[in-house]
Amino acid sequence: MSLSLLLLLAFAILVGAFVQGATGLGFALIAAPAVGLIDPRMLPALILILMIPLNSFVAWREWRAIDFRGASWVMAGRVVGTAGGLWLLFAIPSGRLSLLVGVATIAAAVASLTLPAFEPCRRTLLAVGAITGITETATGIGGPPLALAYQHRSIPELRSTLAVCFLLGEVISLVVLALSDKINWEQVRFAAFLVPIVAAGVLLSTVVHRGMDGPLVRKLIILFAIVSGIAVILHG
Repeated sequence: MSLSLLLLLAFAILVGAFVQGATGLGFALIAAPAVGLIDPRMLPALILILMIPLNSFVAWREWRAIDFRGASWVMAGRVVGTAGGLWLLFAIPSGRLSLLVGVATIAAAVASLTLPAFEPCRRTLLAVGAITGITETATGIGGPPLALAYQHRSIPELRSTLAVCFLLGEVISLVVLALSDKINWEQVRFAAFLVPIVAAGVLLSTVVHRGMDGPLVRKLIILFAIVSGIAVILHG
């Protein structure tokens, strides 16, 4: 890997960690395209590994705001969705899977522009958990559906609850991928090399995270969802 590509990747990871630490999501949307450009074989394992320390810190920083009940329903759906995501990796050509996930994500983001404020119910959180499990296991990007569900909650609750759901879900996805021989030591070693950059980005986010307001974060969530949908389609 050339120095210029390594610097590009480091910058994308630094910015992604900062954005997710400030808003609650964005790391995979920013970092995954850079990883895919440099070495697509690193996806999705590298992104999932790097998000474990990132989300651990965010959850610890705002643990008092976590919606544990909502997170439990999300994780119940996530268990089913992870199995579905693994099946899709083997059963559906990557191009079709990326097209399906990307179009669905964009459609959900656009629809949220016209919907009134809402409180996610149990069935919604179960469905969101299942969708997140499918998309994150298959592509490494799973944040937008969950963020759309929590977009009308307080920003600390959104950030912390998403961090808990992401953290538990990433562990599940990594275990399933490891059992399916979709992870190798090269990915793990490279992730360990990049962890200090993730740490720097999320620590920088502590300077601005308290100043993030609801309308701004909601707009960013919708933007991230649309961009992630486009990125997944192009990746396919």
